[in-house]
Amino acid sequence: MNLEPALQTYIAESLEQLEEMERVLLELEDDGEQSQDKLDEIFRAAHTIKGSAGLFGLDDIVEFTHGVESLLDLMREGKVKSSEDIISLLISSRDHINALVEKLAAGDEEENESLKSEGNTLSKRLQHFIDEALGKDEVSGEEDAAGSLVEAEVIPGVSPVERMEHGEAVENENWHISLRFPPDVLREGMDPLSFLYYLETIGTINHIVTLDEALPSANEMDVETCYLGFEINFKSDADKETIEDVFEFVRDESFIRIIPPRSRIAFYLELLDALPDTEMRLGDMLQMCGSLTSAELERALAMQKTMREKSVDLPLGNIIVEAGMTETPVLNAAIAKQSKVRENTFREKQSVRVDAEKLDELINLVGELVIAGAGTALNAGASGNTVLTESVSSLNGLVEQVRDSALRLRMVQVGATFTRFRRVVRDVSLELGKDIDLIITGAETELDKTVIEKIADPLMHLVRNSMDHGIEPSDLRLAQGKSSTGMLKLNAYHDSGSVVIEVSDDGAGLNKEKIKQKAIEKGIIEEDQVLDDQDIYNLIFAAGFSTADSVSNLSGRGVGMDVVKSNIAALRGTVELESTPGKGSKFSIRLPLTLAIIDGFQVAVNEASFVIPLDMVLECVELDEFNEVANKPNYMNLRGEVLPFIRLRNLFSLSGQPLRRENVVVVQYGGKKAGLVVDDLIGEFQTVIKPLGEIFNHLQGVGGSTILGSGEVALILDVPGLIQQMSAPDISRTATAA
Repeated sequence: MNLEPALQTYIAESLEQLEEMERVLLELEDDGEQSQDKLDEIFRAAHTIKGSAGLFGLDDIVEFTHGVESLLDLMREGKVKSSEDIISLLISSRDHINALVEKLAAGDEEENESLKSEGNTLSKRLQHFIDEALGKDEVSGEEDAAGSLVEAEVIPGVSPVERMEHGEAVENENWHISLRFPPDVLREGMDPLSFLYYLETIGTINHIVTLDEALPSANEMDVETCYLGFEINFKSDADKETIEDVFEFVRDESFIRIIPPRSRIAFYLELLDALPDTEMRLGDMLQMCGSLTSAELERALAMQKTMREKSVDLPLGNIIVEAGMTETPVLNAAIAKQSKVRENTFREKQSVRVDAEKLDELINLVGELVIAGAGTALNAGASGNTVLTESVSSLNGLVEQVRDSALRLRMVQVGATFTRFRRVVRDVSLELGKDIDLIITGAETELDKTVIEKIADPLMHLVRNSMDHGIEPSDLRLAQGKSSTGMLKLNAYHDSGSVVIEVSDDGAGLNKEKIKQKAIEKGIIEEDQVLDDQDIYNLIFAAGFSTADSVSNLSGRGVGMDVVKSNIAALRGTVELESTPGKGSKFSIRLPLTLAIIDGFQVAVNEASFVIPLDMVLECVELDEFNEVANKPNYMNLRGEVLPFIRLRNLFSLSGQPLRRENVVVVQYGGKKAGLVVDDLIGEFQTVIKPLGEIFNHLQGVGGSTILGSGEVALILDVPGLIQQMSAPDISRTATAA
């Protein structure tokens, strides 16, 4: 059997579990309080990783994660309290498990001494907290085969040799029965010894200890009162329910505990594993495997109901184990089975794991379908056959729906990317010695998966830059009347067919004079050059620019912000900066929703075709001599508003004479408007974006290309870049894009 596909699935799911584990650990650290729900969530992640690792024989992951599980189990039981040291240890342990999984993913089978040494160090620290908790605990305990701590129950009047541990099987292959009859059993006509005689009809009593600690002195003794209890070692092939039925007439008033032999527990575990993968109640599962009898289940449910009436909500599993009705390993196995079934059911209902390459292939095929549909529509229109034209129109409507559905498959929420920065903020703030809180809003905003993956590095630069340069140390903030804790915010929202991601802080803001001086020193600008505030702020995006006085792990090397801008530009996006001295800075990244297929608006200049992203088009108007602004070339009067425009004919050096009446497509991006002057308006067009080769990288104002229904190539205009050109004070709008 080829386990490679299953192993790759395990790796992918483990990395997801580890991301979730890190998120919850950081939330636990921020809350400062021990949350049972969060501990359960972390424990489940560790347990899932360990359990699945065992299937593939990944002993290093199993052994290390077992220690993490043990500490988490003690925390869930309240025997270890959450603290800064323990959370830090758990985060480091999570990192080590992540390193082990990534080593597995890389196919590295050689032993890594550094990784092994780190694991040993962390294991010793984990064991230290475990031993410390057990040493302080008043009740002794031992660890069972499943890794759960089981308390030892002390039965009064029983010698240490005969004492049975709560939740453990007896040492031999016999049953152990603890009996405490009610004092009035004799008065009610029941003879305790008769039950013992009847017990021998289904097995053999090998050993019995009579408990007489309740016996009073002879002169106080009542001959009709039962003072005795029994601890019985019983050999039988009968099941638990049959043994319990022996005591049916005194079951309600007596204390009866039936502990199975070890082989019987193994049998219960096998039966639990063999149960169908359907959702069942915990009590039903234990009853079906034979570990719990129907009478015990009824008593447990009655006890739970009574406790709830007293406002005490205790899980059924706790009641069953504490009453000695079943064994801890069996209960743990039942809970694990139940959780696994629920998790699988949830996943089946919510999502299907699809390989990213298959999804990309689907998007590419949909893109080709869109192009083919456009060509078919063109031919149908040329044929003059109205029936054919209507059919093609209906077909293209369905193609458009398929396109939208396919694109939605690649849409993911930015929240997962934002959450990763909790760890970055935590680690960097500790390194810098600053108190910084991260606030996340708009996590539900969706964006193309490809864009999400490529925006992670630019966001990392901006976040680290804000913490290092923007937010001041606590003492300086206090002196300025601010809170000692700095605030870093990540926000995302949709705006005009784009997604805006904001990284802002409440730090010192940008120092204009320092930025300008550094730019002069590096030869980026001339000393006498006049710049407004925004132009000065934008200097930080220049290559090699840095205001850091010294080189550190975080900054000072002059790389980062220029990389941010170029990477965002490669995604057809823009980055803008706002800063207020003493109050903070905000970087706004504007990105397209998808990089694959968009709705476009086709225009033409002479014989050349261009496509403008439809979500950026506001309106179309005519341009004539009456609405051009006098003495101000390349500006027009749009109902009282002065609008800059650019002629595509001049921008791309196209031949031919302009028409007497030209058309202006009014576009908007990032709150700014501009006009694009063209000859003809063709109409809406489904645009499959095709990247241009490296030879066209110098071409300004073009963001890609597409194939028209006729088979011709049309350029997709870079509207943000064109608006930026028109906004620049020294731009020559008649210059060619050479």
